[in-house]
Amino acid sequence: MPPQPPSPRPWLKVCGLRQPQQAAAVARLGADAIGVIAVSASPRHLEPDRRPALFAALAAAHPACLGVLVVADPQGADLPELMADRGHRVVQLHGDETVQRCRQLRRELGPELQLWKALRIRHPDDLRRAEAYAGCVDALLLDAWVPDQLGGTGHRIPIEWLQGFRPALPWWLAGGLSPERIAPSLQALAGCCPDGIDVSSGVERAPGDKDLALVADLVTALAPFRQDHHS
Repeated sequence: MPPQPPSPRPWLKVCGLRQPQQAAAVARLGADAIGVIAVSASPRHLEPDRRPALFAALAAAHPACLGVLVVADPQGADLPELMADRGHRVVQLHGDETVQRCRQLRRELGPELQLWKALRIRHPDDLRRAEAYAGCVDALLLDAWVPDQLGGTGHRIPIEWLQGFRPALPWWLAGGLSPERIAPSLQALAGCCPDGIDVSSGVERAPGDKDLALVADLVTALAPFRQDHHS
């Protein structure tokens, strides 16, 4: 399996970037992963011909930072843009991909790429789906369910649903996180802290345009938890 981020956990992923210079700046601030949206319906969508430059910029700024390509229900015709030679190191599946489809994509994409699966949580029982993916993806990302929207909504999973959640693979918490919400969220999950947090709208001026001061504040807010929960 490709390596996980080398820094102490919880790792930090900033998602939905569109500008190479901004991606490089976020990487230098300490992000462990940066997400680029390949879903055309998203306001943060980045066209295929612009993605390699962004991934190259973040790799030059911080070689350990993982470039993540976020897709939803990719089809066979989409595979060329998902391959490792496009610059990313992770493919994040944010649609309705089944366990069987994840296994198929892992074979098709090859060993150079990590495969992450996002689960949109509508009810506490939805968490039971997590274990089914343990053998076919490298990590999970949990986001709040919102009708007709796949992510970046600012909506949060009720934190009490996640207390005691300990899946058999690394997991990222997404949905409505911002610098001021990091501490209460992670304190409430003491003992079952996520391996990483995923932030998008909580550090934005507008969709796809990140506020670097807010990203820096987020890194500062996360630092005490990295010291306490590193592994």
